[in-house]
Amino acid sequence: MHANRPMAMLLPAPSFAKPDIVRRFLAFAQCAGPEQRAQGASALARAYLQSDLTAALRSEAEMAMMSLLDDPSPLVRRGLAEALAGARDAPRPLILSLAADQPEVAATVLGRSPALTDADLVDFAATGAVAAQIAIARRPDLKPGAIAALAEVGQRDAVLALIGNCEAALAAAAVSRILARFGADAELREALLERPSLPACFRARIVVETAKEMSVAAAQWLPRDRAERIVREARDQGIAAIASSCSQDELPELVRALRACGALTPALLLRSLVGGERDLFVAALAELSALPGSRVAAFTLSPRGEGFAALARRAGLRSHLLPAFAAALAAIRTGAGGAGEGLKLTLAQAVIDECERRDDPTLANVLALLWRLAAEAAREEAAGFARDAVAAGVRKRLPSSLDFSPANDDAPIDDSAPRIELPLALIAALDDAA
Repeated sequence: MHANRPMAMLLPAPSFAKPDIVRRFLAFAQCAGPEQRAQGASALARAYLQSDLTAALRSEAEMAMMSLLDDPSPLVRRGLAEALAGARDAPRPLILSLAADQPEVAATVLGRSPALTDADLVDFAATGAVAAQIAIARRPDLKPGAIAALAEVGQRDAVLALIGNCEAALAAAAVSRILARFGADAELREALLERPSLPACFRARIVVETAKEMSVAAAQWLPRDRAERIVREARDQGIAAIASSCSQDELPELVRALRACGALTPALLLRSLVGGERDLFVAALAELSALPGSRVAAFTLSPRGEGFAALARRAGLRSHLLPAFAAALAAIRTGAGGAGEGLKLTLAQAVIDECERRDDPTLANVLALLWRLAAEAAREEAAGFARDAVAAGVRKRLPSSLDFSPANDDAPIDDSAPRIELPLALIAALDDAA
């Protein structure tokens, strides 16, 4: 052979018409450079897949490709991998060998080959480098075994790739394991929240983990008690929103998850009731009392009766909290607050009035919480009013009584408008500073 002959003449023809073509290819591979050998390996693999070969020639081609696994250049093995990765009838021993190769070769096969079984992928996920794990995690046809293996032992970037693969059906056990391993990772939490149809219990757990991180950060610039209260109320706000939007079937699991991570608190339940939502409270008391949800729901319809008081005691609610919960349930029953998302100022005020009428010192902390909820509800209502006003086009120009003239420009001053002047004390301070 001559080195200056065209490559197409050096490589075997796709038809494999001559019976000695595989041997000629192997002889060619002994003297060609890495790039030429890689191109030849790719041509050999494509001929194997696409040509009508005799059984003997097909066997020789398989042996030739297996011999290329010992080629010192990864380019050659990569050429084989790229040509065979999408083929279901590629030789299985060859595919398994390529999948166990160095990462840049293995990833091509691990990410695409239909010849690999779920058991194969489980094994390679457990033993492969992060690049191999990422390739597996991105497969569109990923099966439960490989998903569970990646959730259990996958490195951080591989788990992130798995979360981003929306075609992979993440079972509850896999998501739970991911959160147990990487719950402190904000990027993974955010990626999980972006997955469609993530169960409410996991969204709540992510809110709890995020709150822990926020609490540490807030404690660096606020007094610890205040930082913890602010973060705790933000956490409860997020959980209450999740609870109000989830289905009845999801509530028991949500309550169990909140109980397990210490987030099922009286403050959360009271916030939910002040938002006009009764379902989370019912599910929580059913879990805490070990009574059927239907029976608990019946007791909450008569919150001032002895049955509800007995239920509350069985669930472990402290007696001094009972008036607040009873007042909230009664207000919901009468329709105070109406429907809609978020806290209801009328509900908060109804519970505050009930608690203040009792003049009970043990309700001081409850009243403080209720007033904070009332303030939050008032802000939400004010923000909603402003949005509605803007949407309706009410605020097109300021009323004349609010149209103040600029204090410092060259335009003529309209003496009919109020003047805006600095206080004398501030002017004196500025002069001293100058």
